[in-house]
Amino acid sequence: MKKNIYKLHRTLSLIIALPVLLWAISGFMHPLMTNIRPQIATQVLPAHTIDSAHIQTTLTAALQKHHIDSISSFRLVHIDTTWFYQVQAPGKTEPLYFSTINGKILTAGDWLYAQYLARQFLEGPDKTDSAAAPPPPTAAGSTAHDCCDAATSCVLNNVKGAKVHDASMLTAFDPEYKEINRLLPVYKVSFERMDGIRIYVETTRDRFAFAMDNRRAVFDRIFRYLHTWDWLNLLGKAKHFVLACIAAMAFITSILGLYIFFTTKSKSSNGNSLVKARRYHRYTAVIASLFTLMWTFSGSYYAFSKLQTDTRDRYFVTGHFAATDVTIPFGILAQAVKAPVNNVSMVHLQNGNYWQVYTKNGIQYVAAGTGVVLPHGDAQYAQYLATQFSNNPAAAITDTSYVTQFNDEYNFADKRLPVWKVGYNSRHHERYYIETSTGRLSVRVDDLELPQGYSFALFHKHHFMDWGGKAMRDFSTMFWVLMQVIMVVVGLTLYVVWKLRTRKGRKVGVA
Repeated sequence: MKKNIYKLHRTLSLIIALPVLLWAISGFMHPLMTNIRPQIATQVLPAHTIDSAHIQTTLTAALQKHHIDSISSFRLVHIDTTWFYQVQAPGKTEPLYFSTINGKILTAGDWLYAQYLARQFLEGPDKTDSAAAPPPPTAAGSTAHDCCDAATSCVLNNVKGAKVHDASMLTAFDPEYKEINRLLPVYKVSFERMDGIRIYVETTRDRFAFAMDNRRAVFDRIFRYLHTWDWLNLLGKAKHFVLACIAAMAFITSILGLYIFFTTKSKSSNGNSLVKARRYHRYTAVIASLFTLMWTFSGSYYAFSKLQTDTRDRYFVTGHFAATDVTIPFGILAQAVKAPVNNVSMVHLQNGNYWQVYTKNGIQYVAAGTGVVLPHGDAQYAQYLATQFSNNPAAAITDTSYVTQFNDEYNFADKRLPVWKVGYNSRHHERYYIETSTGRLSVRVDDLELPQGYSFALFHKHHFMDWGGKAMRDFSTMFWVLMQVIMVVVGLTLYVVWKLRTRKGRKVGVA
């Protein structure tokens, strides 16, 4: 029995030796990668109060000027000191930009705005942004062309900092901008710098999505080939099955090794190199085995979970608003929310349309028909969206809470913040994390999915070391990964020595 277990352990060890070595070496690199991120000035841009003096043409007038009778969504943005209505037309990927001075359309507006945002994230926002006085109303007719020209010149003829090398929209993930980044569509803006930095931005939310430079790209490419095995992508979802099986095999191999350790005694080496190598392997393996079990179990569990299709991106609401209904009453809204207005949009909630008003204190909802503020409007909108996504009745909601930072259940991989967590008692206490600013589902979780998430966070990414801070967690990860390397190398050495001894013995026997 023990002899058969020993043979099985040896056979499985040879099969999983190279995969474990690749995972360990690339795992050692991961903490290094998180500490060599491209240097950017900020990941969050400050909100600016909208001066109604900049709004000399209503959104309704701008839309009618261009023969647009309905839209999906809108908000206000600025390029330097020039303000625009950013409008999403039904069925269109790129939003349109209309000057708030005269309704003129900004040619290639989304392309220009992406470059403007990327520069703000890379080099920091200009303190004079949007602070200049607007053109006088009497000049609106004569400055129709100048407003858009000023914005275009600001982006294309910028003399500060690095020049933009290229800007292009991504509507699908690729090897550099991977699925874990979640946000689409985004613009990739490349700058003419020695480090070749690329900034990815979501123009519809003024959101930083991702940054990559040449140095980080080298580490990332190595990690993708050695750790996540991107060279198996041609297998589709079968790739995750292969990874899960190999990790499970490594887990079983560790269990067998522990059985052998605790049921057999180590012989004294007495100068015997084979016995000496075997002793080294026994003790390095038993020390490293706990973390081997943690990594292989959580890795296999995670890979198996990837066999399920992630459907979160299918859940979002698309508005439909008539052009005649979107003349923004800035004065009424500011008076209703009793605060300066940073931005305005419109959403459909229950049986009517509401102005979604952004202030420094959060989002408030004002009924479009009556001008009355909806109590706890953002929470109510989150609940409304959750009922649309879940098909559960509103009365079934058991918990609603505001989430402003990542945690073990809603983690960094989910990307969107802030969100609302809306919980139900049905379907294993399902929870919907809703981003009300975009009307999107960020993620749905339930009690059955929690073990996988916790196992990966605690066992694979060492978050049980969070009490010591990131530096301590990185040190722990790198130390125990190094132990995996030593364990595999000593084990392979043991096999080579044994094989050479066996071959030599056969030759002597033949002679």
